[in-house]
Amino acid sequence: MKIESSGQIIYRQRRVGHRGNEFTIYKIRSMEENAEASGAKWAEKNDPRITKVGHFIRKTRIDELPQLWNVLKGEMSIIGPRPERPMFTKEFQVLYPKFTQRLVVKPGLTGWAQVNGGYDISPKEKLKLDLEYINSMSIKNEARILCKTIQVVLSGSGAR
Repeated sequence: MKIESSGQIIYRQRRVGHRGNEFTIYKIRSMEENAEASGAKWAEKNDPRITKVGHFIRKTRIDELPQLWNVLKGEMSIIGPRPERPMFTKEFQVLYPKFTQRLVVKPGLTGWAQVNGGYDISPKEKLKLDLEYINSMSIKNEARILCKTIQVVLSGSGAR
């Protein structure tokens, strides 16, 4: 990453977690330095801001590994809804009034929405899947999500 693009390898970003508490998430940078100079926006399919190395680390989900630190700190769990950025949480709460119901559990490194659509689903679809997960939490479902996560990582499906 350092050879292809200047800047920090690990970057930090504010996210909304359990009960609406904000925390700092850590990721391996997959986009060019200053990718959001013109403002925050979701990554798109074939996003030109993603570097060549970034495509690989996103496809293999290596960029998410530093979030194990967030798990160790107790801010995240392995499985749960993915945490959103504060501005997107506010925006989606206006559009989808149940959006903050996702905050009743800790956010996770992987989740039901990630293994059933990944980056390619809308916030509305993500909310539906996250609420399905929350309403049917069990050891069996957690094991199912972990197995599907392994499949997603090995196949590279759903990555942007």
